[in-house]
Amino acid sequence: MSSAPQLIEPLAAHRLDTAKLFEYLQSHVGGFAMPASLQQFQGGQSNPTYLIATPTQKYVLRKKPPGHLLPSAHMIDREYRIQKALNGSGVPVAKMFHYCTDIAVIGTEFYVMEFLEGRVFSDVMMSELQPAERGAIQTQLFDTIGALHAADYTVLGLADYGKPSNYIARQIERWSKQYIASCTEDLPAMNNLIGYLSANIPAEETTSIVHGDFRLGNMMIHPTEPRIIAVLDWELSTLGHPLADLAYCCMAFHMPDKAGPAYSGYASVNLAEHGLKSEAEMLAIYCKRTGRAGIENWNFYLGFSMFRSAAIAEGVYARSLAGNAADERGSKFHAMTKLTSETGWEIVNRNVAS
Repeated sequence: MSSAPQLIEPLAAHRLDTAKLFEYLQSHVGGFAMPASLQQFQGGQSNPTYLIATPTQKYVLRKKPPGHLLPSAHMIDREYRIQKALNGSGVPVAKMFHYCTDIAVIGTEFYVMEFLEGRVFSDVMMSELQPAERGAIQTQLFDTIGALHAADYTVLGLADYGKPSNYIARQIERWSKQYIASCTEDLPAMNNLIGYLSANIPAEETTSIVHGDFRLGNMMIHPTEPRIIAVLDWELSTLGHPLADLAYCCMAFHMPDKAGPAYSGYASVNLAEHGLKSEAEMLAIYCKRTGRAGIENWNFYLGFSMFRSAAIAEGVYARSLAGNAADERGSKFHAMTKLTSETGWEIVNRNVAS
């Protein structure tokens, strides 16, 4: 289903000194006018996000969460930089207004960007739409990720945004460490998946901007048209291997419906009946957009994306146990760790069998 993101009063752990914040914004964001109000968006798992409403404009504020954070996580300065760089590139992004490094204002670094009116689909089936609209949005999703991967990151001033080589190996190492740091239960499928991926990294080295969480639920769709108006949530973006990003976007083709927040899919759904296209059709759109002749080692990249998603989900679960997850549903994510790691292990074994 789609919805405007739900707004709540800030959770206890995420309350801000609004008087100090609004005074700061009046001095640093052109046109910021009082009186102003602040509410928290419910639904994000990582960086607490707020709506600020003034008489003349609405803004979105993103900040780091409180408490102890895992190494290299929640680097919101990167979110701000990448969206600012992509403005006007052909990849739809929100306009950035200001980045604040002074933690005395609200306790953490934060940035402010424009608020866009639109729809966010948490249900990959987009059940309230007509079949033609579903297919149009799905096609836009893969055309947009193709546009991102085709963008010249050096021209955009992002040559130092990440390391241009060994992305997969570095990601396996990084997320394995973060998974171990937040692991709450020994999961054989996850252990097996980590071992397989580490030993079977493809030789192909291709580098592009990668979003890191590119999926339907992170797209802002026009209020009435089947059109993406902004790609959201750039926390995990870097320079890396585009097929890893693409495989993550394709996870829905391999996940069961109603699998849980962020990971629901349509593995057993008759896609054509719902106006949706197959993974093969979407990969063809992507290849045409990026000038790629084809895709090799596809099951490896799918398995990698399942592994990485499992590690992220376990981190959300660990933060929920510690009481500082940005969403009250964080405790459900351990089940997602199990499901995605088991699915990933099954997929790479298809690769071995073939």
